[in-house]
Amino acid sequence: MVHSDQGAQYSSSDWRSFLKANNLVPSMSRRGNCHDNAVAESFFQLLKRERVKRKIYTTREDARSDVFDYI
Repeated sequence: MVHSDQGAQYSSSDWRSFLKANNLVPSMSRRGNCHDNAVAESFFQLLKRERVKRKIYTTREDARSDVFDYI
């Protein structure tokens, strides 16, 4: 599942084709719902500030392991 806002780039036929080709399901909240992403945005802001910006990962697996450890 890929959640996005209602921007034109996320409702274009190219984007929908990309999602379908990669077996992804689009998710979009209703117009005017500004709180749907607040919790996720807060979490990712803290993750970046407290963990990711302080590190240089040598491999994707190192990054994955560190983020899972943080969570």
